Amino acid sequence: MASATKTAKKPAQKTAKKADPPFVSHCVELLAPLGSVRTRRMFGGWGLYVDELFLALIANERLFLKVNAHSRAAFEAAACEPFVYDAKTGSIALGYWSAPADALESATQMQPWARMAQQAALSAQAAKAKPVRRVAKPLRPPRAKATTK
Repeated sequence: MASATKTAKKPAQKTAKKADPPFVSHCVELLAPLGSVRTRRMFGGWGLYVDELFLALIANERLFLKVNAHSRAAFEAAACEPFVYDAKTGSIALGYWSAPADALESATQMQPWARMAQQAALSAQAAKAKPVRRVAKPLRPPRAKATTK
């Protein structure tokens, strides 16, 4: 008589999130005064979200912050550089500029730059928001047919 042996199932193990690289962790600390910071790997770099708002990216060990027409001049005046990547059609510049070197020294020095990035990201988000749909006018009831006798 053959006996069937049962194997006990092992409990599912949760995989621990890999620790972010040191520069990414440093940038998270710099942005933390703005809110809850989350990182996400993307395109060989990192995306940084503050309170689920995408406002910075890291590529090649450089932090780039979101800019708009109002904040771009401040980044240019601080000798920052735009984030540019090479595509098949040529170089593409996005709305992100490098953070000033002195701003990378402390969260206090980063705050004005991070707040400009946050405002730029909020403005971009508002511009993408779907317009409010207008409610259609109610239909007129159908006309009653005249009856002839």
